[in-house]
Order: sequence, then C-alpha cells, then structure tokens
Amino acid sequence: MAPTTHTVTNQAPPLVGYDVYGADRALVEGVERHLPPEDPELLDTVRTELGELGVAAGSAQAQEWGVLANENPPRLRTHDRYGNRIDEVEFHPSWHRLLGHAVAAGLTDAWGRPSGHLRRAAGFVVWTQAEAGHGCPLSMTHAAVPALRADPELAAEWEPRLTSHVYDEELRPAADKPGVLFGMGMTEKQGGSDVRSNTTRAEPLSGAAGEYLLTGHKWFCSAPMSDGFLVLAQAAGGLTCFLVPRVLPDGTRNVFAIQRLKDKLGNRSNASGEVEFDGTRARRVGEEGRGVRTIIEMVAATRLDCVLGSAALMRQSVTQAVHHAAHRSAFGGKLIDKPLMRNVLADLALESEAATTLALRLAAAQDDVQSTDSEQDRAFLRLAVPMAKYWVTKRCTPVAAEALECLGGNGYVEESGMPRLLRESPLNSIWEGSGNVQALDVLRALQREPQALNAFLREVGQARGADHRLDAAIKNLLTELADLDGIEARARRLVERMALVLQGSLLVRWAPSEVADAFCASRLGGDWGTAFGTLPHTLDLASVVDRARVEI
Repeated sequence: MAPTTHTVTNQAPPLVGYDVYGADRALVEGVERHLPPEDPELLDTVRTELGELGVAAGSAQAQEWGVLANENPPRLRTHDRYGNRIDEVEFHPSWHRLLGHAVAAGLTDAWGRPSGHLRRAAGFVVWTQAEAGHGCPLSMTHAAVPALRADPELAAEWEPRLTSHVYDEELRPAADKPGVLFGMGMTEKQGGSDVRSNTTRAEPLSGAAGEYLLTGHKWFCSAPMSDGFLVLAQAAGGLTCFLVPRVLPDGTRNVFAIQRLKDKLGNRSNASGEVEFDGTRARRVGEEGRGVRTIIEMVAATRLDCVLGSAALMRQSVTQAVHHAAHRSAFGGKLIDKPLMRNVLADLALESEAATTLALRLAAAQDDVQSTDSEQDRAFLRLAVPMAKYWVTKRCTPVAAEALECLGGNGYVEESGMPRLLRESPLNSIWEGSGNVQALDVLRALQREPQALNAFLREVGQARGADHRLDAAIKNLLTELADLDGIEARARRLVERMALVLQGSLLVRWAPSEVADAFCASRLGGDWGTAFGTLPHTLDLASVVDRARVEI
C-alpha cells in the first residue's frame, strides 16, 4: 500500500456559516443597552434585522463576494467604442451584490428611523466584516444628508433617494431612480486637508438661481461612479459647497472627466479617482463662503464611519485569530489554551471590545441629538468624534498585524483573508483627515468650545469611583489639560489619553468585570508592555478570550 503523503490535519475549519452579529457579544449588548427600554417592539425589530444581516455576512456567499470584488478591482472606461467620452467605472458583479444587500439593509438610512444611527452603526460593523471597500459609497451617501439640509429644497428632493433601500447601479437622471449614491470631492493637489487652499472655481450660471459652472481638478474623489457629489469650490464669496449631479435632468452626462483611478494599497474593490471639471454644472448648497461649515456635518458623519469601519476590521481580525487558535494544536495542546497565546488573544480582544463600545456610544449620542436636540450629546460628539477617529483608527493596523501573526504562515497567505484585512487597516486613519488633523481638531474644540470638555468630563465622570486606576487616569488627564505649554506638540499624547480614559470609563460601566479590569490594568494602570500579549498574567484572560470566541 502506497504511503499517504497528503493528509490534511490540524487545520482550522473555514469560519463560515455563522451569525456575525449574534456571535459578537460586545456588539449585541451595546445595541440593546442603547435602545430605548420602553419600546420592546423596536428591540424585536432591531434583533431581527441585525440577525438577518449577521447571518448573511457570515455566509459562504457573502465571503465569496468579498473575495471576488477584491480580486477583480474596478476598471475605468473613459470612452465608448465610437470615441465618445463616457467616464464610467466598471465593477465585478460581486461588488453590486454587496452594495445592493447593504442598501437593502438600510446602511444608508439613519436619519429618519427610530434609533436609526445606532441600528445603522451596528449594521455597518456587521456588514463591513464581509467586505470593507464598498463601505465608502455607503458612508458618503449616508453622510450627505445633513449637509444637504442646509438647503431645504435640495434636501426635500434628494434625501428620499439617499435614504432609499433600493440600489440602482445605472447612470441616469436621479429623478428617474428609486435610490442614489453620493460621493465627495474636497481634496486637491495643492491642498490635501487644507481645503481652504482649493483652486477649483465656481461661476454663477446666468439666469439660473443657485446654479454654477465649476472649473478645476479634484485629486481624490471618493466613489466617482456615484449619482451625485458634494464638492468644494471657490465662488465670489469664498469657499462654497456644491452638489454636482453625474447625469443632468435631460439625460445628458455632466462634465465629469475621470482622469484615472487610484492604485491603492488596500480598498481594492472600491474606486477612488481624479476628476476634472470644465464647465461642470453644480447647485450651490448653503451660502457662498460657508462651504466648510456646510460640509462639516458630512465630515463628522464620515469620521464616525471611520471609527465603525476600524472597529469592524478589528473584530474580524480577532475573530479569525481566536477561531484559528481554538482549532490549531501545537506542543501538545490547543493554541488557545497556551498561556502566552491566550495573553495575546485577550489583549487583542480588549482592543476590539473597547473600539466597539466607544463606537456604539457615539452612534447613540447622535440619535439623541437627532431626536431630542440634546446639547449635552452635541457637545460630547464635538470632542469625542475626532478623538475616537484618531485613536480607534490608529489601533486598527497593529491589531490586524498581530492577529495575522496568530495564524502564522497561514495568515500571510492571501487565501486566509488576513492580508486583505491588513491592507485595509490603515485606510480609516488616513481618510477624512489623518491623525494630526484629528488631534488638532480636538485642540480646537478644547480651546473654542468649553462646553465640549464639560460634556466629556461628565461622561467619564459617570464611572468615577468604580476603579482606582481609572480615577487616577482622570486626575492625571485633568493635570495635563491644564498645562498649555507646548500643547500642539503634545496633541497626540493628549488625545490618546483622553480616548483611553473614555474607553475605560465605558468598559467599567458596561463590560464584564474581567474585561474592564484587564483594560484598566493595562491601558490606564500601566501594567502593560509595548506589544500585544503583555497583559498581567494574574488577570482572568481565559474569560476575556472566551467572550470573543465564535462557535460554529
């Protein structure tokens, strides 16, 4: 009998066929915590919709869509066969299936539903774990709503289409479509985050109130295949926000020359491009000279989506690492039972749960602003969103890298899916304002809006007295906030400490004791090394890991 040379043993089974939502205890508990307790019917509705989305996200079909959408990135077609300029982006069918499922699940609809921001945030975390790239047009479309509300007439026309649960991929007049997607164009070659240096010009169109013609170049246009775009351009009164329709009401294409698609590190399934405006028709949104103020609500919403997206990538990275360790044996036992591997997995799980808990708190605060016009939550978000955007997105890449290493050589192979997570992980820290921009925005809020700091301190103060390490961290933070010497050079350090204190306070209030204890001991108490897997060995790490585990 010939010897067997290819028997596959000691390999983890595929992590497929599970409920991404139901398996995430931190996410489920967070959603149910923030839903209004007096509305059990809403609770049942949310459980059902997120459960269905979770099952779909964990299915073999959705995972295959994600693979195919990234293996077959979008292609730019500038001209048709006859030489006519068409500027279309072609996607693999899997991209459209992912996007269609997301739109149908309400991931562009947060502004008019009960607890809409919380529901959408949880759904975004769940569905991003199937594939992250198509989250860009979802985010832009969702975030366009508050900016358009600066012009009630435009909002009445576009908002029903933006929040629709129907996906229509065809390029045709928006009035003929049941649902639309939006992109955004702010970045120019000379400016980057310094949008006030933009050079794109806007000239009023004679005889058409609020209509302009744009001339200029956008160095980075998000989702250039969309139906409409919010862009910034220089009008006579200064930097102004405009809505650029992709197709004009008469069915002709607006002047929207896509020069090229960006060849990005990750986010391969999604199109990002450079576009040229040359007599491009646009409608003014808000007043001339108030472009930044008009579009800032959109930016705040997309920044929160960066936090959600990073929380999703961290959760999927940790899920894959724990799943592998639970099934892989080495040195006489399962990896998950080895003390050192358990320390690494617990450390990663802490980072993931802290990110999820913070992200959901921000979404719930947005719901409170929306429903009750809460000044407390508005002030809290002014400081907490850029703070969370800075810190959570910064933590995503080291989490993804360490989780990949937990799979060893298997994790370095494309088929594992871990390289795609790693390539995607830096994106949210860069887009919508990179780390320094966020840190400086926090300083701006501290200096100009004292009510924001008061709201932040009231939030973290709700956990005061529950953990001595948190109390000490709050005290040290207050000392640091009172010292203005060299404040800009210290901005990253300060924002990091604020974010950790906020995360610690939320976990002390709401997480299981073993999670809160481990977080406070390491992140706030200083009993931690400079790499993952350096938690105090006396903590209940097994319970932390078990909480992050998925059973299939």
